[in-house]
Amino acid sequence: MRPERHDGTSGGGLLVPMDWMYAEYIADELLVTGDLMEPTTLEYRAGRDALALTIFLSEGAVADALPAARVDELRLLTAYGAAWRHWVCARLDAQEPPGSEGSPADPDLALARAAWRWLEETELLAADLDAIGPPPPWEPAGTEEEREAQVWTPAWQLGLPLGHLAIHLY
Repeated sequence: MRPERHDGTSGGGLLVPMDWMYAEYIADELLVTGDLMEPTTLEYRAGRDALALTIFLSEGAVADALPAARVDELRLLTAYGAAWRHWVCARLDAQEPPGSEGSPADPDLALARAAWRWLEETELLAADLDAIGPPPPWEPAGTEEEREAQVWTPAWQLGLPLGHLAIHLY
């Protein structure tokens, strides 16, 4: 939903990023409904941004509310092991008009790119899921090393599973 534009000398009004804001709103509602994380945490932001990117970049995301078919599509796109990162990069590249080379003409795309940049460049401390497993037979379950096994991971790697779980709880 873009404000009306007129070509010519109409003063060049401000474009409002309604598509991105709507995708962010849906993502926020999904996460709040799931009640998985405090909204003030970085993990919550990672989940919201990952979901908003998925909603924004999927076909017809803003035109449709969230019927069951859309929820199923979002589940598939955010599923563990899916090539979500490559899908996001390809969709963002496809959104770039030829010859524009990063011009800020589209405020929705600018906000989506900023969210993706944050998700890629920000690392959050999380449990090292590869280190957690059945203990060796000679060690008791729940050793100190196992409880403290943490690793720095890109924010999207935490946000995507959080978003996926929120979709399942919807």
